[in-house]
Amino acid sequence: MPEPETLLPAAGDVDTDVEAVAPRVVLFDFDGVLFRGDAFHLFIRERYRRSWWRWLPAVLVAPLLLLILPFSWRLPMHVLVRIALFGLGERRYRLAAETFAADLARRPRQFHRDALQVLRQHQLQGDRVIVVTGCEHALVSGIVQQLGLTGLDVLASQLRPGWLGMRVHWHNVGGRKVQLLAKQGLSAWQVAYGDSMHDVAMLKVAAEPVLVNGTPTLCKKVEKALGRTVARVEWF
Repeated sequence: MPEPETLLPAAGDVDTDVEAVAPRVVLFDFDGVLFRGDAFHLFIRERYRRSWWRWLPAVLVAPLLLLILPFSWRLPMHVLVRIALFGLGERRYRLAAETFAADLARRPRQFHRDALQVLRQHQLQGDRVIVVTGCEHALVSGIVQQLGLTGLDVLASQLRPGWLGMRVHWHNVGGRKVQLLAKQGLSAWQVAYGDSMHDVAMLKVAAEPVLVNGTPTLCKKVEKALGRTVARVEWF
């Protein structure tokens, strides 16, 4: 008897099967969503606290920075970061960031417990979780590791070595979050959790945009920017 003919699925069926098993992509901002406050700001403030001499150049350039501030907040911020990181090479910076990350992780009230629980639930459901943040990569990665969060990706701001110390290489805010995601081959995602107008670009692409602890005024601004309603959650 002839062998029964093997039936191969059509190309369209193969694509459908692959899509069916592909995990959902879920994005979490860090500062304001998982973390209460701004982690890198706290790190920079700690650098000034530990090295009192850094205040001298900061005070000297303060009048000029105040004149620039109404037109651009990025340049004053970069200058203050450069002063805070003056003299730090890549190795010493990474050690300082990891040490501070361990300190922050020991402050339970510094984190939104509800957010961490939801993140873990997404992982248990098989979703691909990505933390997309303006916080610096070594610092936020250290915090995530100290919290015992595994199996997720971190896309964050990056520093690079300079002649006088570490300096900003990529500030991962606003539309740059979407650009960095695109470099990872991602052009769409199912859920995105954000807490400010800086997350609008990321929320706009999401099938389910979620605003975390947003005021009614902020919610209206975000919805106007997106052209649709957003889900709102209150996390503690």
